[in-house]
Amino acid sequence: MLSLPDFDKLFEVECDASNFGIGAVLSQERKPIAFFNEKLNDSRKKYYTYDKELYALVRALNHWSQYLLAKPFVLFSDHEALKFLKIQHKLNRRHAPWMEFLQSFSFVIKHKAGSENQVADALNRRHSLLSTMQVNIIGFEVIKELYEDDIFFKSIWNECKKKPYKQFFLQDGYLFNGNCLCIPHCSLRNAIIFEAHNSNLGGHFGRDKTLSII
Repeated sequence: MLSLPDFDKLFEVECDASNFGIGAVLSQERKPIAFFNEKLNDSRKKYYTYDKELYALVRALNHWSQYLLAKPFVLFSDHEALKFLKIQHKLNRRHAPWMEFLQSFSFVIKHKAGSENQVADALNRRHSLLSTMQVNIIGFEVIKELYEDDIFFKSIWNECKKKPYKQFFLQDGYLFNGNCLCIPHCSLRNAIIFEAHNSNLGGHFGRDKTLSII
């Protein structure tokens, strides 16, 4: 459930980056107000980790500038090096415009362990999963067309087109249950089960091990 912003309270921003995307959460008193995520293009995927984290910060602040320009706020990041952002003296060609943009804002940076930065991290995990599946499986996008008539997900799909339903929601046209991608009844589902069930050693995993791998 999203809360309405209160401009008399302190805003908090959490950012995270992965090899495939960035994610951020705007909140007050640990209650989320808005979410932001973005896939990284091929050139940004090649950024160093620090650059990805810094890019995530710039994009989040730009996206929520109407909330954050007026007053100081707290920035949480699980990347330790960002703590020294304001005392970075040597700027390369990429960092210089980013740092100039960040000077418009007043914020305090606090480190947050990755295990505690779960919401922003979850956004990245879903982007990573979708990106991996799209690269490795030809025609993966077709499953978006199968939800509407699927025996398992039809009713949930119709609910999620209006708004998130229980723990289910849509992201980029795909149905998720938390961080788990929902696979409709099709040949891809059978292929995933087959790959998880059959080990490389010639044996077969049991039910619990297979479910864990999936």
